[in-house]
Amino acid sequence: MSAGDDPAAPLQIDVVRGAPTEEELAAVIAVVSEAYTREEEAATVADESLNVWEVSARHLRKPLRRELGWRNYTGV
Repeated sequence: MSAGDDPAAPLQIDVVRGAPTEEELAAVIAVVSEAYTREEEAATVADESLNVWEVSARHLRKPLRRELGWRNYTGV
């Protein structure tokens, strides 16, 4: 929501077309508020806290494939 997320703050709605009744505006506010509340409750942030080892080990090369042996070695 706006106005610093203060639930007591007045809400301003600008109607740009048509002439809705007070009941219609109230219905719109109720639907939008409920949708916003559900979205806010469902919003999660993935916990991607890494320790120092995981950060430094990120750039290590992959382990050697020892089963391949020296087959590509040319002796040069």
